[in-house]
Amino acid sequence: MESNGENNKVERQSSSFRLRSPSLNALRLQRIFDLFDKNGDGFITLDELNQALSRLGLDADLSDLKSTVESYIQPGNTGLDFDDFTSLHKTLDESFFGGAGDCDESSPESAEEADLVEAFKVFDENGDGFISARELQAVLKKLGLPEGSEMERVEKMIVSVDRNQDGRVDFSEFKNMMRIVVIPSS
Repeated sequence: MESNGENNKVERQSSSFRLRSPSLNALRLQRIFDLFDKNGDGFITLDELNQALSRLGLDADLSDLKSTVESYIQPGNTGLDFDDFTSLHKTLDESFFGGAGDCDESSPESAEEADLVEAFKVFDENGDGFISARELQAVLKKLGLPEGSEMERVEKMIVSVDRNQDGRVDFSEFKNMMRIVVIPSS
């Protein structure tokens, strides 16, 4: 990861990097950790992290990645465990985005709504206000999920949340789906 590259994708500020709702952020981090931990051993190795970043279009120099991540790996571990990964994420968040202090939402509900809007934008690649099966498939493929390789499965995912049966997911449908999937912990 270049420290001076103005074209470096990692340095590009994106409000979708950090969710404002702590419970959603923790859940999202766990899901990302599980995706990156390809062999399911509870650790993200440098190779697994490098492969995940490459799939997301963030090609990093392995030696730069190693120097950045190595200090977060506990002695005797083969890679980052979830706590190490969370610490790394927090440090990157503070370094690149100013940490949690940037949140100006006045309530947890508005923070959650803003997070959902950002998440929706990730899937709505063409910005038309809808998530099509093709757009969903493209994101699933980028994340390396097996569902992304079968359009039939992607279409079933769309149908399962498409209340008005127009063949695509609007923001309201997306929000309803996310509220069912993400149950806040109390």
